[in-house]
Amino acid sequence: MWDEVPQFLREQLLEQVGQAETERVLAGYAARRAVTLRVNRLKSEPASIRAALEAASVRTQSVPWSEDALVLPDAAEADVTALPLYERGEVYLQSLSSMIPALLLGAQPGENILDMAAAPGGKTTQIAALTGGRAMITACERHAARCERLKFNLERQGARGVTVMNIDARQLDDLFSFDRILLDAPCSGSGTVQLGERSRARFDRETLARVTKMQEALLLKALRLLKPGHEMIYSTCSVLAQENEQMVARAAKRTGAQIVPLELAGFEDVPRLPVSLPGTLCVCPDARYEGFFVAKLRRNR
Repeated sequence: MWDEVPQFLREQLLEQVGQAETERVLAGYAARRAVTLRVNRLKSEPASIRAALEAASVRTQSVPWSEDALVLPDAAEADVTALPLYERGEVYLQSLSSMIPALLLGAQPGENILDMAAAPGGKTTQIAALTGGRAMITACERHAARCERLKFNLERQGARGVTVMNIDARQLDDLFSFDRILLDAPCSGSGTVQLGERSRARFDRETLARVTKMQEALLLKALRLLKPGHEMIYSTCSVLAQENEQMVARAAKRTGAQIVPLELAGFEDVPRLPVSLPGTLCVCPDARYEGFFVAKLRRNR
């Protein structure tokens, strides 16, 4: 079974976290991951959604860190997309791990917020819901087709007042200034591998070098666009330190930014991998969670 995991990826994991933790990651790759969704508070409430799902014979489970997150242990995505509540935008199919960055961002109504790589819109619509639709959100997406998908999801979810820019966020003018920034950076996807499923992701030294170059440029741009004294979230769906701790540490050293320890009370059930940078989070893939990394930075000057 482990032969399905690219050799380069296995080698990187072994070097980074050792044999025992690598076995945990590989077991997570092999697990059948449950369908999960987020209740859209702009259109509904968790109790109503749970009742509607149970009426449709879709069993739900909760997680301790968010009322809006539901696990559907017996369902397929098609069971959800066939329901009227999905068509009405009352829920959004989203992995548990990818809900964490927006929660830790701590966005508030009235703030000016940037989502630097926004498509297909899961985190953008989540920020809109968390702020009751009262934040000023700019969502960037460089690919035209994905930008159209982002607009569609914003409309379906009722996320009004979001400014969508079909632009590579690295090209934003430095005259822009934001209270908070979410950079869920394009990455290798090493946290999302599922054995038995075809993937277009490539895992080799050249691909990793290319993606980390993009991540660094985006992170440095984010720290220029962030208002002094304000905070941002950097996240990836990778478990590789080159894209995660090493990236954040290098950007902090280069810019003088401060790494702010994440407030993880309530997230105790989230499976974690060891990190080399205190105060950051690396989620270990398992039957509920994708592999994911999250860090918070504050611009000091």
